[in-house]
Amino acid sequence: MLTEKVHIAVPTAFFEDESINVQGTISHIKGLYKQGVKSVLVSGTTGEQHSLNLQEKIEIINGLELEEELISNMEIIFGVASIRQKEAEELAEKICHSKISGIMLGYPPYVIPTQQEALVYTERIIHLSNKPTILYNNPKRTGFDLSEKSIIQLSKNNLVVGIKDAGNKEKVERIKKGMHNVLYFYAGGEMDLEEKVLHGYDRLSSIAGNVLPTEISQWFKKMLMKQIVSKQESEKIENIMEQVYQGNAIVNLKKHINHKGIPMGGCRSPIGNI
Repeated sequence: MLTEKVHIAVPTAFFEDESINVQGTISHIKGLYKQGVKSVLVSGTTGEQHSLNLQEKIEIINGLELEEELISNMEIIFGVASIRQKEAEELAEKICHSKISGIMLGYPPYVIPTQQEALVYTERIIHLSNKPTILYNNPKRTGFDLSEKSIIQLSKNNLVVGIKDAGNKEKVERIKKGMHNVLYFYAGGEMDLEEKVLHGYDRLSSIAGNVLPTEISQWFKKMLMKQIVSKQESEKIENIMEQVYQGNAIVNLKKHINHKGIPMGGCRSPIGNI
């Protein structure tokens, strides 16, 4: 089971030639851990997942496995998705034999599987990973929208614990009425977060938490508990949001992390090529 209400979706570090920098990625995770962060999503939702090939993803897992303190004390979720099901299966098998806490299962971009094909893909990868699974529905990036019927069907699987970006208010309400097990609803990032919480989202896959994790986590938890957020807190959150979301969020995050002395590098072009 994944118990943390908030996880930080961390960027992937790259060298100047755009090759992967595993230690740079881990250095950032260590920095978050020292700030009290208990859960991170790696190779997930910062827009870089599909730029990583299978071997690079395996290198990241191998690097994390060597970090005994992190792997033992943090809830580390790993993003699993591929345009080819066979590569996603191979990654799932690798994760099954690791200490990774759970997976975030995304859908292939561009190819647009049918709902039935997506169900087969999902069940196969969950079976091979044998880890708690968050389904990741991101039609804007992939072109594929996991239907409420498919989500309800997948909720029969005891390893499916949540869904990220399920959809609008009406879709979330229909899923909640029909689902077989309790699912957590993860908001992807902080944009329109207050509205999403009102719609029934109860967990956060945080982007801005890479900058100020404690403040973002506290703000979200107050929102869930319907507690008043002070003017000072609101202003601080607005400032964070402006820093992160004005322009390209992943480019902004990497600039901020690099400025702190952590070797995050840039992005893989065309992202950040301006």
